[in-house]
Parts: sequence; structure tokens; C-alpha cells
Amino acid sequence: MKNFALTGALMLALAACGDSQQAEEATAPYAMNTEALKGHITTLASDEFGGRAPGSPGEELTVQYLEAAFKDAGLKPANGDSYTQAVPLVSIETKGAPEMTVTGDGGELKLSYRADHVVWTRREQTDSEVQMSDMVFVGYGINAPERGWNDYEGVDVKGKTVVMLVNDPGYATQDPELFAGNTMTYYGRWDYKFDEAARQGAAAAIIIHDTKPAAYGWQTVDSSWTGPQFGLVREDKGTGFSEAEAWITKEKAAELFTMAGLDLDTMYTAAKTPGFKAVPMNLKFSTGFRSDVAHMDSRNVAGFIEGSEKPDEVFVYMAHWDHIGTDPTVEGDGIYNGALDNATGTGGLIELARKYATGPKPKRSVLFLAVTAEEQGLLGSAYYAEHPLFPLKNTVGGINMDGLNFYGPTRDVTVVGLGNSELDDYLKAAAKAQDRILVADQEPEKGYFYRSDHFELSKKGVPMLYPNSGYDHREKGRAYVEAIVAEYIEKHYHSPSDEYREDWDLTGAVEDLKLYYSTGRSLIDSDAWPNWREGTEFKATRDAQRAN
Repeated sequence: MKNFALTGALMLALAACGDSQQAEEATAPYAMNTEALKGHITTLASDEFGGRAPGSPGEELTVQYLEAAFKDAGLKPANGDSYTQAVPLVSIETKGAPEMTVTGDGGELKLSYRADHVVWTRREQTDSEVQMSDMVFVGYGINAPERGWNDYEGVDVKGKTVVMLVNDPGYATQDPELFAGNTMTYYGRWDYKFDEAARQGAAAAIIIHDTKPAAYGWQTVDSSWTGPQFGLVREDKGTGFSEAEAWITKEKAAELFTMAGLDLDTMYTAAKTPGFKAVPMNLKFSTGFRSDVAHMDSRNVAGFIEGSEKPDEVFVYMAHWDHIGTDPTVEGDGIYNGALDNATGTGGLIELARKYATGPKPKRSVLFLAVTAEEQGLLGSAYYAEHPLFPLKNTVGGINMDGLNFYGPTRDVTVVGLGNSELDDYLKAAAKAQDRILVADQEPEKGYFYRSDHFELSKKGVPMLYPNSGYDHREKGRAYVEAIVAEYIEKHYHSPSDEYREDWDLTGAVEDLKLYYSTGRSLIDSDAWPNWREGTEFKATRDAQRAN
């Protein structure tokens, strides 16, 4: 990767950091504040940083900014004498506008790229082709033996094309006894479905997009699954994945099922019923496309403060620094600035680092980890989980920040995955000191717990908190916040319009950062080892990890 000089906004922001360093020497410990946080956000989300895509000039600027900020704060480099950890990535980009064709007794259906479908491959190959592959509807595409559910039972899909619904049967039925009811499980996630289809030997895997159970509209699918798609470098070069993976719109799916002599609504009903059996569609699927394949090293950025009494034990604060980058095919503004997602969390990470570095020496070590390629499937955190800079068994716990409050102080704190671990108790105590309460994620059906970087460490056993902004504004109430959040999701999430706005109120973000500091500090300065609660899917891993 080329080296880019520190320019414009970056130099000004770092100068500001230096000024604040001088100021705090006279008024230590450092007081996290809205102006400093705004400076980080506006710099990282500026057009100059180009949307912070891994492997782009924006990555170089972002990494330089984070390294300088961590060094200026007084953190030690966490990877030997380096603040960075190389994350080997492969970029695979579908080129042109590949068509999908479905043929059957009812004729032929052609699906247009981006309007009707998006298609890609995770194989490291320039040419991908699926020709006249038998299509099978496999319901939700789930194989969960511990739940007595297998959508692939009795059907061989090797070399075939599987068609699946998004989310899981629990959400579809709202039955709390089926999967997790309204709360999405990992089986409802798109990445699980594609991976399971590959394990079953499918040549191609297609998910039907449906806005409500997916938790995002087609615009998000279009922006997220076009352009370069990043993955971790694998020894088999991705040959274990299906030849082609895709999303299609619900409207085109209805046409496809009609061609098959099936009714899509009827299939929705069948798929959520225990004992569902896969349905051959008597259709043939074909597609072919070229891909550009490139390899690169992206980087996680990590600094730490060494503990005064138990330096080998570590608590981690994390946030992803990346966003989607720039789409040159978009007319007008094609820069996905990612101000809320996640310049806010990255800026918050820097503010927490400065707070810890100028306060009393922590008894345990504190790691500040800014990870790459979250938008491409939590890749930076997944790589860290496989190659940790501190042993995971010695990692006491952590807090992940993915989008901070931009509308002012709230009486509540949303916790995605509330009830999963004993870390809740520490957060609850810190929230009580702020006269606040913890509330569960009000949209558990969207599976947010599986959509951010804490999940990769959770899978490896480390108890992790994923707190989020509250909804009950201290002055303006719940309806005010709900309207703002709904507007962001509809108009700005994963859109070029996710930019910093002068009407943002960052006082709530700073209040949350103080909460995260107090939560972490109480654990860092203790001898406690909080665990996952009984019944969670991660507890057995943690128990085994701590036993060794």
C-alpha cells in the first residue's frame, strides 16, 4: 500500500490533539468532551478520507490518524513496537452487470443486476459460472440439530442452487418456544445461510430479500454487496464456498415461484412450520460473471496502557474504523462518509484512551482496538480473535462501540444482548450512578448482536458488552428519538448522506463514554472474572478457556 502524506484536515485535527494534551497536563485527568469528539468525527468522516474503505487511500489516512492519536494520548504500541496489526485480505469484485436467468416449463425469467439481484463469489477466481443448475427451495436454509431443525434433511443439494428466506422461523412465528421467538438467532443471519449452503455442497445460494425480517431495505443490499467484497485470505482460496452467492428482491422471487407453479406466500407459511421439507422447484438457474481479485494487507490499530498490578490481564475497548468507501458509479456524491457508522465510535475510542492515559494507573491492562473491515463481515475482529495480541483467556471482557448517540442525553441505555453475561451488572451499576436504567434492544428481530465486532470475540469465549444509545430523551421523550433513529435508518444508513451534521447533539455520546469508562474501570481495578450466563452459546467455550 502506498504511503500518503498527512494532509489538510488530518494535520489540523492532530494539532488540536496536541493542544488538548497541553491543556490536560494542567487539568488532569482528561475530561472527555463534545468538541474533541466532534473533531475526530468530522476528520474521519470528511470527504478527504473517502469513506475509509480497506485498501484505499482513506485507510492510510485513517491509520495514520489513529496511530498519531494513540501515541499522542500516551498509549503503548500493542503489537511489539507497532500500533498496527496486519490483516491479510482478499478483495473480490463482480465486474460489469451480470444477468441471472431462470428457465422452466413456464418460460424464461431474466433478472437485472442491482435492480433485481446482486451476485458475487467468495472464491479467489476471475471467472464464475453456474449453468442450468436445479433449483431447490430450502426454507430458511437452517441445519440446527440442537433445535431439532434441518431444512436440508432428505434432500441432496450438491451442485444445485438453493433459494432461502432471511431470518429464522422464530421471528416468522413470534413463538418464543421456537428458536428465540422475536429475537433473531445466528441461524437467521445471511452469513450463516451462505456458509451452510456451501457446507451442503450447493453450487449457488440465493437469499430472498424481505425488508422487515432482514432489518434493512434493498438499498442496503445494493450498496453492501456491490463493489469490492473483502474476505480473509484462506488456504483453499475460497473453493469451499459456493460458486455464486446472491440476493434477489422479493418481487422477483414471487415471479420465480409462480414460474415454478408455487405461491411464495404459501412457501413462507410452510417454511416456518416444524417438519418443513425442501421443495424442488423444477427450474434451472444460470449465471456467469467475471471478478477482479486482489490481495492486500489492511490493518487493525491497537494501543494499550499496561496495568500496574496485573499487566497480563486485559480489558478491551473496540470500535471499527472502516466504512464502505467511494462508489465511482454513483452520480453526484458517491462518498460513503460513515459519520455515525462508525467515525463516532472510533472517535469515542480515542477519547476513552485519553481519559485512561491521564487518570490513575489501571490495575489491569487496557487495550484500545480499532478494527478494519467490519462492513465486509467483521473481518478485522475475526482476524484479531484468531491472532490476539493478548491471550483471549486472559482477556477479562470488553465493550464494543458501533455508533454513538447523536441526539442528546437519555434516561436509558440500550444493551444489545442484555442478559447474556455478568458484565451487565457492572454496566447497570455505572448507569445507576448516572440515574439511568438498562433496557433490552427494542428490535431483537434484527439480530444486531451478530452484526458488530464484539461477536467475533464472543464466539471465542470473551464476555463482551454491546451497549447502544438510549431511546428515552431526558427532555424530549421517546417519540423524539424514535423519529430521529427511523429517519437515519431509512435515509442515511450505509448511504453517502451519513455525514456529520451541525445539529447533532453529542452531549449524550459523551455521557455514554463516561458510562463505558466507569463500567470498564470498575472491572479493571478488581479481581473479578465475569462470565457468560447459563444457557448462552458462549459459556462452555469460556469455561474451557479459563480452565486451561
